[in-house]
Amino acid sequence: MGDEQAAWAAGPGAAEQARSLLAVAWSCMVTADGGREEFVGAHAVADDGRVLLHVPEDSALLTAAICAPRGEPAAVLEFADVAPVPVRGRIRARLWMAGWFAPIDEHLVFHPTRVVLRRPSGAVVVDLDEFAAARPDPLAGAEAGLLTHLADAHPDAVERLTRLVEPESLHAATRVQPLAVDRHGLTLRIERARAHGDVRLTFHAPADGVAELAERVHVLLAQAAAASCPRSLQRQRADGDR
Repeated sequence: MGDEQAAWAAGPGAAEQARSLLAVAWSCMVTADGGREEFVGAHAVADDGRVLLHVPEDSALLTAAICAPRGEPAAVLEFADVAPVPVRGRIRARLWMAGWFAPIDEHLVFHPTRVVLRRPSGAVVVDLDEFAAARPDPLAGAEAGLLTHLADAHPDAVERLTRLVEPESLHAATRVQPLAVDRHGLTLRIERARAHGDVRLTFHAPADGVAELAERVHVLLAQAAAASCPRSLQRQRADGDR
């Protein structure tokens, strides 16, 4: 982050954000038995948040998992949440999970004993029961496509949305890009010459799917259009609606 912190009002809780990050992360960095290895496209997630990792039979990690005493934090898994739209500082959050592996069939099943989520606002230890019970944000799987489409095909809409941002937050801005979206709101990244900050636009109601998200964004655009009208015109419109 730059000199401003992201506004997370009405946003996902730590457990939900951690599960969302875990659901869409493509790579997993594993530190175990003194070694460190990255696995790409090799993990899946169980309903309770356990990580299922598929590794080669000759993997040193498999040997370490077999030899490690059960119940001890034999490994640390690290996942990164990377913004799908090119922006300065693309890592939006990081997730660390300490725990132990158990080999089952062709997978290593990771049982977490500690979960830490680091967001722009700071690091937080996620309660394990809340983590197991949480579900990913319903838009998590579609977020990358939604944001890249908004940035590439509708830059005019992004520009209009900045009318909902306080003028001081846009001071010296050189570029504004959509940074994140979840069922609660849309976050814009405001870049300056040597710094950047994030501003969150909260939806009037949660969006539980892409169709509802489109409606929520249209409401924001309507609010932006109203915000850009001169006050006299707004007053005339209000009088006409009576």
